[in-house]
Amino acid sequence: MTKSSAHKAGFVSIIGKPNVGKSTLMNQMVGEKLSIITSKAQTTRHRIMGIISGENFQIVYSDTPGIIKPQYQLQESMMHFVNYSLEDADVVLIVADIYEKYDEALEDSLRKIKVPTIFILNKIDQAKGSQAEDKMEYWKEHIKADEYIMVSALEGLNIDGLFSAIVNQLPEHEAYFPKDQLTDKPERFFVDEIIREKIFKKYKKEVPYSTEVVTTEFREDETIIRIRAEIYVERKSQKGIIIGKGGEALKQVGIEARKDLEAFFGKQIHLETFVKVAEDWRKKEISLKRFGYKN
Repeated sequence: MTKSSAHKAGFVSIIGKPNVGKSTLMNQMVGEKLSIITSKAQTTRHRIMGIISGENFQIVYSDTPGIIKPQYQLQESMMHFVNYSLEDADVVLIVADIYEKYDEALEDSLRKIKVPTIFILNKIDQAKGSQAEDKMEYWKEHIKADEYIMVSALEGLNIDGLFSAIVNQLPEHEAYFPKDQLTDKPERFFVDEIIREKIFKKYKKEVPYSTEVVTTEFREDETIIRIRAEIYVERKSQKGIIIGKGGEALKQVGIEARKDLEAFFGKQIHLETFVKVAEDWRKKEISLKRFGYKN
């Protein structure tokens, strides 16, 4: 873009089924790790905005939870975040990967889209032979889009081409946020998410999905940030699993979270974690409101 070109700005929503690489894609596009990433599905629970700005553009990306058919109230709230992101979107990125097949769960969300769309086939670095090209032809038969692009979010392949396609679709508009702003989320949100990521990576089965993290104290001075975080689970038995024998499992979560927090904030971190029980919080509206999933 030249200096004389008009300023473009808009909201770009990233949607797709769980585990197709939406969070990796947004982090790659923004150049910062804003969304947590694990190999488990449904890691992303909120709508997370990542903002990238240049002299003549501002893109406000929205990473969203993977599209599923909700089974309980938390999942319903997660799908509401997807729908909200489509309501104010100027461009929608529909992400799939080389392993995935079309699912009817996508249909409700796709019907709501009234703006330009870019279909993205991700994980092409893992493709063999003509697998990527064949899969793209498959998706073209199932999903109509204004453009079709193949990328590897993990390896950064064709990210520049995707960026150009997005900017071309953006409307002319002044910036929505200050040019140095990176996200719409407060610092405590990223503390919660970083700790939650470590829980997703360390524990198995249902425990990570039953866990929520709330930062109750965030005190910063010139050299150190002191953080107190509460980890909520749904049952007493899960509390024991999180803590581990002699507190060793929780200690390891703290060590790993602290490393990422220090890298994220660029300061020494003093982190205290406490485990509490909020019975069946994923199914209770009052708990979902408390944890920020409902207004």
